[in-house]
Amino acid sequence: MVSTLGVAVVGFGWMGRVHTQAYARVPHHFPQLGVRPRLVTVAEEVPGRAEEAAAQFGFASTTRDWREVVSDPRIQAVSITAPNFLHREIGVAMAEAGKHIWIEKPVGLTAEDAGAVAGAVAKAGVQGAVGFNYRNAPAVETARALIASGELGTVTHVRVRLFSDYAAHPDGALTWRYEKERGGSGVLGDLASHGADLARHLLGDITSLTADTATFIPERARPTGATTGHTLATGGELGPVENEDYVNCLLRFASGARGVLEACRVSVGEQNNYGFEIHGTKGAVFWDFRRMNELGVSRGTSYQDQPVSTVYVGPGAGEYGAFQPGAATSMGYDDLKVIEAYRFLRSVAEGKPYGATLDDAVHSAAVLDAMTRSVESGTWVTLE
Repeated sequence: MVSTLGVAVVGFGWMGRVHTQAYARVPHHFPQLGVRPRLVTVAEEVPGRAEEAAAQFGFASTTRDWREVVSDPRIQAVSITAPNFLHREIGVAMAEAGKHIWIEKPVGLTAEDAGAVAGAVAKAGVQGAVGFNYRNAPAVETARALIASGELGTVTHVRVRLFSDYAAHPDGALTWRYEKERGGSGVLGDLASHGADLARHLLGDITSLTADTATFIPERARPTGATTGHTLATGGELGPVENEDYVNCLLRFASGARGVLEACRVSVGEQNNYGFEIHGTKGAVFWDFRRMNELGVSRGTSYQDQPVSTVYVGPGAGEYGAFQPGAATSMGYDDLKVIEAYRFLRSVAEGKPYGATLDDAVHSAAVLDAMTRSVESGTWVTLE
């Protein structure tokens, strides 16, 4: 018997829309799931935006105050897609009210914020999922299985890259993302958080690091109205960009492997150039998000001049079979969020976690905090 689960979405910018669409698609791709999401409420403070969302997606009600969601008995699960500075307050309040939460990374501004939300989820006994969507790619799951099987030998080093041009335009509006009080870190929270999660998900715990950051566009124009996504603004009052555009970080893993994590939000000519290269003593694996369903794999006993083969993942790799019947048929970004929604709802239905959890968010946030401390001190920093 399939039961229904009342859900709310708090914050309806681009990511709120992505979560909503994912909920709508879950029954199509995962009909075996024993719970169906029902869109109850959308909460958004920008006038008119919640009403537009309700008209388009069929939410039963709207509000401009997320606190109304806390006390609403119709709602059992909440997507938190509001700006970073609100994550802790909203996440803790929802968990304490007994509501399961699916919250976007980086879960607050610091590891302390992420830990507070994780603690509230654990104390309340609810499920908590986090938006580390890239680990859900079937090719990434295949790469993880290759590493775990020992087919690459002992992993020696990894390079994780996240290059984007979303903030490259000098007329990009000075939104909350560029302010320390509301956005916290810059590219650390936006992109390096994904890189830290991918590195740990694939290779295990990071034990120490040293980092360098830079801000390449020091001022931006303040927007004159509500924004969504990465809006351009001209003519407004200029204000300072308070967080970093770029980070480069050397990593050491508990396994003994070494790594490089590099991320930039102002990389002209780069559109979502995200991926990794992992080398072992017997082989290597390569993944590029822009060719999401492919892996470059080198394995064997040649060592020198060993070739790299292109592997197209297909049914049997992660959740690929829920979307396509055969290899080399493309999946996309939104599909990763459908997988994320499915795993969140399955966690709620079965009472045990599937996919990225608040603990994963705490680990990622601890890496980001360590990067910040390293930049301030100019030294290697050890993670607890």
